[in-house]
Amino acid sequence: MTESVVTAAPDASVQEIAELMRERNVGSVVLVEGGKPVGFLTDRDLAVSVLAAGRAGSDPAREFASAPVITAGPDLPAEEAGELMVRHGVRRLVVVSGDELAGVVALDDLAASGLAAELSARVTRAALPDFYFHARGG
Repeated sequence: MTESVVTAAPDASVQEIAELMRERNVGSVVLVEGGKPVGFLTDRDLAVSVLAAGRAGSDPAREFASAPVITAGPDLPAEEAGELMVRHGVRRLVVVSGDELAGVVALDDLAASGLAAELSARVTRAALPDFYFHARGG
C-alpha cells in the first residue's frame, strides 16, 4: 500500500489535477470532500476522457473521476483485495481506516504476493468490453 496519497478537491480543474500529478510524480489523485474519498482520477482518465474528448482544462475533476470510490480496509488480505479489484474492474483500491484515508493499493503492489499476473489478466478482462475477447481466426 502506498500511504502518501495525493488528494485534491472535486472542484479542482482537470488542469490543476494534471499539474499536481506532474509535480508529485504520481499517476492518480484521490478526490476528497469533507475528509472522505469521493472520486478517483488517473492520468489515463485525463488522457482519454479529457484530452481525447476535447474537453477544457478548466472543467472540474469530479466530471471525469471514477465514483463511487472502491475502498478497502487496511487489514484486507491481498487475495481479497485482488478479488475486489476484479469484481469492480479496477486497478487501484482506496484504503480507508474508519473515516480516514489511509492509502492506495495498486495492482502492482500485489506483485510481491504472486497474484499479479493472474489478477492483471482478470482485471483487464473485467474492465474491457466482451468484444475484445471473441474467438479469432478459423
